[in-house]
Amino acid sequence: QARLVESGGGSVQAGGSLRLSCAANGYTDSNDCVAWFRQTPGKEREGLAAISTGTTSKYYANSVKGRFTISEDIANNTVYLQMNSLKPEDTAMYYCAAAGGYCSALLYFRQGTYGDWGQGTQVTVSS
Repeated sequence: QARLVESGGGSVQAGGSLRLSCAANGYTDSNDCVAWFRQTPGKEREGLAAISTGTTSKYYANSVKGRFTISEDIANNTVYLQMNSLKPEDTAMYYCAAAGGYCSALLYFRQGTYGDWGQGTQVTVSS
């Protein structure tokens, strides 16, 4: 049974917004780290944002800081990624990932930190 399921991807024009959802069963109560990554063909997965669930601790990559916001809805076991001011270079497959324990400094954007991954949702931004 999948523990992480992403949704909310789609096509949008540059400057637009999308909100991605990650149904993260078993990970949103507290003491876990949930993150969003993205990947384009031929490139490494890039960590974008991470949240220590049940806390206010959030972390962002410089490439998305000020444009993307990670949040959680504990009641619905969901972690969101609100993406504003989208650019064509934001086009990618977006994944959520989760691990037990709070997000650790220097590790929250490393793929190997996470044992659970979703199947991904495609985001396409046109110019």
